[in-house]
Amino acid sequence: MPSHPAMTAAADTSPDWAFVVGELIQARQTVLPKRLMEPGPDAAQTQAILAAAAAAPDHLQLLPWRFILVPAGQRATLAEVFARALSERDPQATPEQLAQAREKAFRAPLLMLAVVDGARGDPEVDLNERILSAGCAVQNMLLMATALGFGSALTSGKALKSDTLRACFGLGASEQALCFVSVGTVLSRKPARARPAVADYVSTLGSGTTP
Repeated sequence: MPSHPAMTAAADTSPDWAFVVGELIQARQTVLPKRLMEPGPDAAQTQAILAAAAAAPDHLQLLPWRFILVPAGQRATLAEVFARALSERDPQATPEQLAQAREKAFRAPLLMLAVVDGARGDPEVDLNERILSAGCAVQNMLLMATALGFGSALTSGKALKSDTLRACFGLGASEQALCFVSVGTVLSRKPARARPAVADYVSTLGSGTTP
């Protein structure tokens, strides 16, 4: 199979391309959004992060996922969405809890919502395939952010199921909000967690062993 031109060019200048990629993958670490500060990615870096998503595997090229950026001017709107979603779930939520919900909208200089569409294109493509494709797109973006020197995180929560949030982001009936993606400069980070060993998650068919 012919190599992609970008890979060929990189291989020509790197003594061990696989080593570089492996180091990048291992360097990726979740950094909580409250520890992601300015400066965030500039316009060119943001474009590079977003463009990395396009390399994700996508059965039949449905493009079943999309990302919605939340600019600074819309953070206050998102804050109220978070507060309202909490109030809908818990009418007894305290003012302090509502303030905490609002504060989450202002974390990380680059914030976006990942969305998957369960009906776009060929209906024979299972939703699980679409979500897997979206996950690959997200991972590509996280790796690009890491390569550019930024920290990143994925966050979810019950607010993603809220009708208020769905309306705010203009989600269609067949769309699901998967998670928020946050990127920024790392203020502080926890020690890297131990990665699971390959044997912890790989087995061989017919070996008589189970995971």
